[in-house]
Amino acid sequence: MESCWWVFKKLFDQGDVYRSYQIMPFSTALCTPLSQMEAKQDERMTQDPAVVVAFPLVDAELQPNGPSSFLIWTTTPWTLPSNLLIGAHPDLEYVEVKDEKTGNQYIMHENGLAMVFKDLKKAKYKILRKFKGKEMAGWKYKPLFDYFAESYSDCFRIINADYIEAGDGVGLVHIAPGFGQEDYDAAKAAGFVTPERLPPVPVDDAGKFTAEIPDYEGQHVKDADKAILKHLRGSGRLIIDSVGMHTDKFCWRSGTQLIRKAVSSWFIRVPNSIPQMLENVEKTNWVPTFARDKRFTPWVANAHDWNISRNRFWGTPIPLWVSEDFEEVVCVGSIEELEKLSGCEKLTDIHRHEIDHITIPSQKGKGQLRRIDEVFDCW
Repeated sequence: MESCWWVFKKLFDQGDVYRSYQIMPFSTALCTPLSQMEAKQDERMTQDPAVVVAFPLVDAELQPNGPSSFLIWTTTPWTLPSNLLIGAHPDLEYVEVKDEKTGNQYIMHENGLAMVFKDLKKAKYKILRKFKGKEMAGWKYKPLFDYFAESYSDCFRIINADYIEAGDGVGLVHIAPGFGQEDYDAAKAAGFVTPERLPPVPVDDAGKFTAEIPDYEGQHVKDADKAILKHLRGSGRLIIDSVGMHTDKFCWRSGTQLIRKAVSSWFIRVPNSIPQMLENVEKTNWVPTFARDKRFTPWVANAHDWNISRNRFWGTPIPLWVSEDFEEVVCVGSIEELEKLSGCEKLTDIHRHEIDHITIPSQKGKGQLRRIDEVFDCW
């Protein structure tokens, strides 16, 4: 265990350790993330809302035909208060269409017309113009809610995302980076999410909205769906309100529907070390050789940053003592160093139940530093 601490501190001192979010399948009944394998143990058909919501385009110069709104489709209305961006595929063609019955104008992929107008043969609409998704990049829209309008004021715009398909709802995707891996990756690639600027995750471990969402604070996210849709209906932003059946994942222990949620995690940077690792792989004699050529070399060559932390009780504690705001982080590399920094008595056991009460005085006037909750990945 102490050897793991020593190695980890070496990586930390090299600048190869950082904190970020990992989007995990999360059981709000058990208040814990599950592994991807656990999440696959109970998949079943379930009924959820299936709604289309409007996001008004802001810039008048981009609306020569009058006010228009981007349309998105979602089965998770509870993620809408955390919306930061809308994704469009750069190479797909989008249309601006006028509903001649209501006079409203919408921007979407042409495949989404059937969802909005139901019976296209009887519907009265007119396509006003067409443009590629890459032309819309940077276009700003009015947020649905104001909870993060100030703290993330540079967001609320269209970004390009290659994972979007023409058949995905209406071809535009609502992005709440704290509640979906593709959302998080797209926001990160566009520069709106970084290790230093994490997205809002206003949902606690029990699946209830936090004080960041005051209108729904204390409500479980699935229960809040109805209240959120009622608000959107009243504001005129809810275009289609329906339900649909789809396959989703459930907690294999509690039988409750899982959510996707960003969990604070610690990572080790890997890509910078890949050339040296590949060099050492080549220097090593492998028997049989296909284990090197077909398995290990491709795996190392394509390795991503390593999520080193796990939300478990038993394991080797990660030796990071931090301030409440995570602005001060101290990495401990040995038992002797922890005794020296904290002033604690001589330690003979460094499992978490023996060390989690130990604090280290802040060097930056932040009171006492406490160990993070996580333990190391068992690998």
